[in-house]
Formats: sequence, structure tokens, C-alpha cells
Amino acid sequence: MLSAATMRTCLFVLIAIAASSCKDSQAQAALLLEEPYGFFGIINPTGHTAIYFERICAETPVRLRRCESGESGAVISRYQGISGYDWVAIPLVPYLYSVDDAAEVPDRADRTVVDRLRSKYHEEHLLILGEGLSRGNLVRGGWTQLIGVAYERRVFALRFDTTPEQDDALIARLNGAKNHSHFQMLYNNCADFARVILSGYFPHTFGRGLFPDAAMTTPKQIAFKLARYASEHPETRLVVFEIQQVPGYRRRSRSNKNIAESLITTGYAVPIAVINPYLAGGLAVDYAVQGRFHPIPKNRQLLTPENLSALTAPSQAGQNSESAGSQVPSAAASGSPETQAAAPADFGLREIKVPNE
Repeated sequence: MLSAATMRTCLFVLIAIAASSCKDSQAQAALLLEEPYGFFGIINPTGHTAIYFERICAETPVRLRRCESGESGAVISRYQGISGYDWVAIPLVPYLYSVDDAAEVPDRADRTVVDRLRSKYHEEHLLILGEGLSRGNLVRGGWTQLIGVAYERRVFALRFDTTPEQDDALIARLNGAKNHSHFQMLYNNCADFARVILSGYFPHTFGRGLFPDAAMTTPKQIAFKLARYASEHPETRLVVFEIQQVPGYRRRSRSNKNIAESLITTGYAVPIAVINPYLAGGLAVDYAVQGRFHPIPKNRQLLTPENLSALTAPSQAGQNSESAGSQVPSAAASGSPETQAAAPADFGLREIKVPNE
């Protein structure tokens, strides 16, 4: 018969194993809805989108692996003008602030400071993308778009849970496929990349349709669909955060708009109405039906470099509860939590050639 001391030891071991298993079974991911900024943001006010994964890390900017203890995950997105690569993965803190340690983030940063931080990180970590890679300009992106996002704009993080199986499937899919750019502004942009990736976690949720946005995909549309799914599946605990823009480098960014909203609420509306009043009417209907929806709740938690850990903290009941889409999506469109966790992920990342699905 086992002694009392031996039984206590076995019990502690079992508890530790169970805790470890539980920790591995759930991790956080987040759709990053990034506001438009600058002159290009006036012309095209749709903004940018990326996806952050707590469990997935960047072995290099173009190869993924499971994170090790103490690592904070990576942000993955589609870009144009990055040496022909379709997607790039950057660790969370450098992606937001161009530094490895959040303690090094300045409270305020002018252009000289931002350029210095970006150049230092580029020399230490991004030369693998090509030493001749351009910094970027108004017309074409470059390596500066990969880091220091929070100096440029405000970011909203729509956080949800993932399982090891889903994350491992994404790692295998992206590492196994050719990382070759198929970027196309209208039908294969950054939001399309997010749409395809999220479809592996939430099947039958992010398909294309004529409405909204004339079968094009925008960052706000993706956030809307995620929030709508979450409102119908409250057990999935969607939580929304705001990552504040660091002041000093650029004027405050603007709110994200979808296609109809961009055309109806700006100076584009008048010439469109003159040239084709029927088109203007269609855009007005599109805007009235879905364009005015705002997926960001008012009671969101603000994140700064000092409290970024809240992005991966366990969800609490009642967070963002006043928002229709405030409690987060699960792994599948229906079924029990166990069935959802086991749902297979399907990540097809080929070029989109047909405007409707």
C-alpha cells in the first residue's frame, strides 16, 4: 500500500500534468484591425489587417514554428513589395514598436526616433528578406511596414481562443506551401489573407458575397463577420482591445471604412452620383444595410507596452459585454466545444481568381 507521502506526491504530479495539458490546449489569437493613416489613408480608408498568434512564433520572418516558453507569439500578414513573399511573420512587440523589449518603447517618438528604432531592428533581424529591400514609399510598401505599426496608427485586437491542432495545421500549411506573392489590391489583399486564415478556424464564416463591398474583402468586413459570429456563439469569448497609437510620429489615424462607406461618406459620392445615379443608389443601400456597423465596443480595454500581457490573459465573463460581437468565436460554426476544438483546419492560400464564392 502506498504511503500518504507517496500519494500526495502522485497527486501533485497529476495536478501539474493536468495544468500543463490545459495550458497547452488553449491559447490566444487576435484579428488586428489597423486604422488607415496619412495621405494613402485618405485615398483608401480601408486600413490594414493582420493576425496575431500566441502559440505560433517566427523562426525567421518567412518560416513558422511553435513558440517556446517565454515567447510572446507572432503577427502574420500579407504584404506587397517584400522580395516577392506573400506573407511575413514578425514577433508581437517588434511588430508594434520596432524593439525586442517592451520596456524600450518610448512614451513619445518623433520621426528621428522611429527611424532609428526601425533601422536597428532591420539590421539585426530583417536582412534575411534581402539587403536591397526598399524601405518603401507612398506608392509601394517596403520593410518599414513590417515593424513599428503602433507609431503609425491605432490597432484594435479582436481576440479569440485557438487549439494546438488548429495552430499546428496553420504552421504546416504555411511552411509547406510556396510563400510567393499573389497580391492584388481588389481581390487578393491583406484582408483576403486574413479571411482565408480565419476560415480554417471558423469554417463557413468568411465566404465572399456580392454584399457588402462588391465581393471585395476589407478589414472592417472581416472584423464585422468575426463579431457577428461571436454574437451567435457567446461561448467562444471574443474580447476586443485597443492598442493605442504612440504619439509624436504621425497624426492620429482614422477609422476603418468598408468600400461602400468609403465612397458614400467622402468626396467620391458626388461624382459617382453625377456619372451613374444607379451605382450611387446601390452603394447607399449597401452602406445602409451593413456599412454603418461598427464591430468595436465602447468599453474596450486599452493596451500599452506596459500591459500587453493582457492580450493573452484568460477571458473573463462580461468583458466587452455591451457589444453585439463582444464574446469570442470558437473553432467551428456549430457543435459542442469538444467538436469545435477538433474541427480540421483548411488553409487554402492560392490566388483568388473568382470574385464570388
